[in-house]
Amino acid sequence: MTGFADIPGAVADETGISHFGDAFREQRRLAAGAAVAPLDDRTVIEVAGPERLSWLDSITSQAVGRLSAGESTELLVLDPQGRVEHAAGVVDDGSSTWLIADAGDADALATWLTRMKFRTQATVTVRPDLALLGFVDGGAAAELALAAASAPSGVPLVWVDPWQAVSAGGHQYAEIAEHPGAALAWRVAILERESSDALATTLAADQLAGLLAAEALRVAAWRPRWSAEVDERSLPHESDWIRTAVHLNKGCYRGQETVAKVHNLGHPPRRLAALHLDGSEAVLPAVGDPVFAGDDEVGQVTSVARHHEDGPIALAILSRRTPVGDLVVRSDGVDVAATQQVIVPADAGATADIPRLTRLSRRPSAPDPRQAG
Repeated sequence: MTGFADIPGAVADETGISHFGDAFREQRRLAAGAAVAPLDDRTVIEVAGPERLSWLDSITSQAVGRLSAGESTELLVLDPQGRVEHAAGVVDDGSSTWLIADAGDADALATWLTRMKFRTQATVTVRPDLALLGFVDGGAAAELALAAASAPSGVPLVWVDPWQAVSAGGHQYAEIAEHPGAALAWRVAILERESSDALATTLAADQLAGLLAAEALRVAAWRPRWSAEVDERSLPHESDWIRTAVHLNKGCYRGQETVAKVHNLGHPPRRLAALHLDGSEAVLPAVGDPVFAGDDEVGQVTSVARHHEDGPIALAILSRRTPVGDLVVRSDGVDVAATQQVIVPADAGATADIPRLTRLSRRPSAPDPRQAG
């Protein structure tokens, strides 16, 4: 854990620093770009070598073969049935490709990548000597984080979260004019551990935020995460992850057949929804709590937070057949009313305006204004 844990008032657990004494105030400052959040719940993997980009392009869901120095994206590793196995943010500096993975997935991802190298000129190294700082661009905190970011090849290692817009080759299922992710200019700086510890000693108390603040901003932006929204059944369509992590027109990769089939024929078996929770019971549901529509259990909570403006909120993976309407989350015997906001529609992938992929359909279709690239 970074030197931030030694700051008076820091409350930490095995995942990282939850807060520095006032999670709501930290969240407001983080959202305004006035604070940074140490992200000890994530780990950096360095992929080096002249063939790193073409190799990663061939085995993951994202088109990274022509990634330029300083450019960011994200990728998924899928199994042969198209289910999500690993996820990572990606930034390249011209010499190495830097992957940012959830801590619980980093070793497994690095092991899988190493096994897939064969004779590829690439090396895979988990970098526990590096620290991560999350921040929102445009504020005073951005300058501090950017100044401290490592730059081993002359390019500051700062991952720009692509969630603000539909990436080239991606597609958005959420049928909403103003996506909440568009307002979150989330960045993650990669720092040498010594630089991170030194920065921790110079920041003022009002420039610090914990993981609770960072998670609340993520949940409010409907942003999926491997450690939260992914289980052994997860398809990228279910959480609208095709928006930024899947390139629909790139070459073949493991799981592509399922990605194309579900996108073209529609009806993923489950769908992500946002829940606005009733706070009158003073009960905040936990991850894994069941969600009910009437007497029927229809899914479970995957992420939960107290937002500084929206109050208690959650993300939930629901059965595709879950009715659009109010739901109930059952937590420790207490029923918490939940207003549902649909993120992925039940017919996602089958609506008329979704583009058909040429590999499964020979008939051209009109371009979709929601699809970039």
